[in-house]
Amino acid sequence: MPLPRAPLLLLGAVLGSFTPRGFCGSPAHSLSYFYLHLPEPSQRLPRFSIRSYLDDQPISRYNNLTRKMEPLVPWMEEVEKDAFLSPEWVFRTNPKLSKRDHHAGGLHTWQVVLGCELMVDGSKGGFFRYGYDGMDFISFDKETLTWVPAQPQARKLKRKWENDPGWSERNKFFLEETCIEWLQRYLSYRNKTLQRIEPPEGNLTRKVVDVSLEVLICQAFGFYPKEIQATWTRDGEVCEYGTLSRNIAPNSDGTYYVWLGIKIDPKDRDHFRCRLEHQGLQEPLILGFEKEEIGERLGGSGIRS
Repeated sequence: MPLPRAPLLLLGAVLGSFTPRGFCGSPAHSLSYFYLHLPEPSQRLPRFSIRSYLDDQPISRYNNLTRKMEPLVPWMEEVEKDAFLSPEWVFRTNPKLSKRDHHAGGLHTWQVVLGCELMVDGSKGGFFRYGYDGMDFISFDKETLTWVPAQPQARKLKRKWENDPGWSERNKFFLEETCIEWLQRYLSYRNKTLQRIEPPEGNLTRKVVDVSLEVLICQAFGFYPKEIQATWTRDGEVCEYGTLSRNIAPNSDGTYYVWLGIKIDPKDRDHFRCRLEHQGLQEPLILGFEKEEIGERLGGSGIRS
């Protein structure tokens, strides 16, 4: 069976801001761990660091300097502090490449993404992938207990790891049993905390591009659940033309925020409204600008119409 594929983000790893993307298939929920290992000592960065995610939300972080898992959401305070595979386990063989296999110069890193998924159809999935300098390197096939190299340099590592079947069997057990138990437990903690409906608060700002063009930005924040309908209207009609991409992202307290922009002619500003529809609102929240508050400022204050 094909392995779920997850990105290995070198830059995000180095900055400590891993951002998981969607995996193949249709996961209903996932628990992911992103590891970074610096083979060469660095005075500026930890040798090991970890970020864990429940679905799209970062929930905890760890590095070898603090030697403890730090909760990133309130409900993680209830979780046992060692609920992750130690870096020493993940990088147990301290994988090394010969000098000729290194890219020239710069900082070299190993990355690992591992975790599990509960699929929409009730099935379970698991993934365990290594990357080197941001590129896929080798991955674990838990069904066959084999390691699949993505680079020629990984073949030696494949032979070494497959000579220790006990380690592969324990990894399989972690992905299929332990990780799934943690995922279900975390979902229980989160759902218990977030059994509430939080309506969005809205705000409007604007950015002047030139005398004939400006961008209106509508922001909604502090809402839960995640589903929200945010649209720009012109004279009451939904306006798609000129609308910029909408981005929904999590807050640290488990709620969400979204922004939606639109390019307009400043002369037509008073024709536009931002319309927000959410489960927490009894009726749509409609935001517009007050003419007398606009003047020549770069920012505007939103009002409810």
